Amino acid sequence: MIEDEFFVRLNIVNCLQEAGYVVIEAGTGEEAIALCNSETSIDVVFTDVNLGGYASGWDVAECFRIARPGVPVVYTSGRSLDAGRCVGGSTFVPKPYQESDILKACQRLTAGTRSNGAKR
Repeated sequence: MIEDEFFVRLNIVNCLQEAGYVVIEAGTGEEAIALCNSETSIDVVFTDVNLGGYASGWDVAECFRIARPGVPVVYTSGRSLDAGRCVGGSTFVPKPYQESDILKACQRLTAGTRSNGAKR
């Protein structure tokens, strides 16, 4: 879960955890890219497109697509989307959204893909 706005991130983290997901948080794209390059198990990436710092949500998704091609991506943004930048196996949920919209997107993209039952 990559979101630079703390309270927005907290709301989504709580929603996903209540649904049984183990959530790994990152406040910047750089933190998320470091997680991508680690041994951390990740089943789905949820990222805001517009992040503070050097790396955007686009950069995060592209890193995951290269290093972990099977990991689905859920994008969000309050701005218009350049659909051509979306990686394969992804979906977009526009802001403002309900936390349940993110949960449903994660569930839809990971249906049948978690081999060990862990939700991340």
